[in-house]
Amino acid sequence: MKSSTLKLTRKIQITVDLPTKEERKEAVNKLYQWQNRCYRAANLIVSHLYVQEMIKDFFYLTEGIKHKLADEKKDELGILKGSQINTTYLVVSKRFKGQIPTDILSSLNNTLRSSFNKNKSDYWKGLRSLKNFRRDIAFPIRSRNIIKLSYKKEKKAFCFRLFSIPFKTYLGKDFTDKRRLLECLVDGDIKLCSSHIKLKEGKIFWMATFEIEKEKHDLKTEIIAEASLSLEYPIVVKTGKTKLTIGTKEEFLYRRLAIQAARKRAQVGATYCKSGKGRKRKLKAVDKFRNTESNYVSHRIHVYSRKLIDFCIKHRAGTLILLKQEDKIGLAKEEEFVLRNWSYYQLMNKIKYKADKSGIELIIA
Repeated sequence: MKSSTLKLTRKIQITVDLPTKEERKEAVNKLYQWQNRCYRAANLIVSHLYVQEMIKDFFYLTEGIKHKLADEKKDELGILKGSQINTTYLVVSKRFKGQIPTDILSSLNNTLRSSFNKNKSDYWKGLRSLKNFRRDIAFPIRSRNIIKLSYKKEKKAFCFRLFSIPFKTYLGKDFTDKRRLLECLVDGDIKLCSSHIKLKEGKIFWMATFEIEKEKHDLKTEIIAEASLSLEYPIVVKTGKTKLTIGTKEEFLYRRLAIQAARKRAQVGATYCKSGKGRKRKLKAVDKFRNTESNYVSHRIHVYSRKLIDFCIKHRAGTLILLKQEDKIGLAKEEEFVLRNWSYYQLMNKIKYKADKSGIELIIA
């Protein structure tokens, strides 16, 4: 049976809500300490999980060595002092006791164990390498760690406490659904799931995960909409005798190439710019184009996928088929120009997400 709910993750900027600069600095330093301990703990956890899984393959050990991953009190061949699922948590909690909340370590341990179990057959066959975590890892937090979430009119922000540290959100000119989701969360209409805290370039981001009900539309599974992705038209969809082309080559591809050309001209011109205050001033024109292309592509793909799903809802199509995508993906890999400038995977991911949210069954043929 299909789930009636859907999980959404939104990146929300937050700031420490303390009166003095010294207090804010102390709180931020604590967050960076938690991030560092999480980074070290994550690498330790996956290393121990790998050794536990591969210990039976250590054939070069002397005979008589016990290798059964079980509690020695419950099994005479067991080599563990407790349950297997608790071993990695004991390792990191003992090493980092008092340096990081145990709830973070427990959540991290459960997440990494689940991920490891999904891929352990590939690890054993040598098809996948073990994960290696970076220092800027986002550390997990459970929903119960977020307390006293409410909207404060005097601060014009949503405020909450995380492990006794007060925070407030910064939404700016929010043109997305973040504010609406937070309002629904405060009212109790939706549920908050395990989330993450990300520290990047001196800013703090709350990667909040919400569980919401899927949209309910009057759809019929026997009504089928067939769509295809191409370079000439981003999306062509038809159902019955009705056909719709979404976007054009000129609108998407040529605009993207124009942004790339403008960035290249700025890079060439940067050679003759006055340095003044060094690299930052010299590359000021180039930096303007840093995210221009990706933002444009993301926006256009969002618009195209939204129009596709709206077409299906309008014609009550409960099934959406993407035709001949394997052939087109193969062609895109062969043609470097197409692979570089045509975002097949990103477009397919957005279509999949929006179809799932609207209750439309997606089939990739």
